[in-house]
Amino acid sequence: MTLYIDPPEWPGHGTLWSHLVSDVSYEELHRFAAELGAPRRAFDRDHYDVPASRHPDAVRLGAVEVGSKELVRRLTAAGLRRPKGRPHA
Repeated sequence: MTLYIDPPEWPGHGTLWSHLVSDVSYEELHRFAAELGAPRRAFDRDHYDVPASRHPDAVRLGAVEVGSKELVRRLTAAGLRRPKGRPHA
């Protein structure tokens, strides 16, 4: 089980955000997000948006910190990337 989180550097709604992904399955991602306390509405196609205030909690629970480009690379390599404009599988 490996979950990855990038730095909170994406602005929106008055805060900065990270992206949380799994390199195994969406089910694993949803379980981890539930344990983190992230609402399901924070799920966006292939990742959860995590506010900067919750980033340390995700790391404490076991998410591995990686850069944004590495996060996308791992998500794509796992076959779980869902770019905008593509239908959900």
